[in-house]
Amino acid sequence: MTADKLRVLVRVDLDCAKAQVAAQGHVTSKSVRGLYDVMKRANSLTTGMTLELDMTRARIEPDALEELRACSRSHHLPVRVDPRQSDYRLSILAPEIAASPAATATQAA
Repeated sequence: MTADKLRVLVRVDLDCAKAQVAAQGHVTSKSVRGLYDVMKRANSLTTGMTLELDMTRARIEPDALEELRACSRSHHLPVRVDPRQSDYRLSILAPEIAASPAATATQAA
C-alpha cells in the first residue's frame, strides 16, 4: 500500500446516531470526492446522524481541507455529490498542518 492511497474507516453508533469517518493517506481535491460518498452513505443510515470526519492521520491539501470546512459551515455536501442537499451535522478533526504542494513534493522524493 502506498502512502498516497486514501484509506477510510467508518465507525457507526446507530443508538447515538453518530458516525466517525477516519481517513489516512493523502487527501487531495480529487480524492475528497471519495470521502463525500462515504459521508453521504453514513448520513443516510438514520435521521439526524452526527458525522465526525477524523483527518488527524491524513495528509490533506489546503484546498481539500477548505472544501470540507465549507461543507461543515453550510451543513451540506457539494450539489454534484448530493443534489437533494440533505442536512449534515459535520465536524472535522483536522491535522495541525495541512499538506502543502511543496511539502508533498518533498515527501515524494
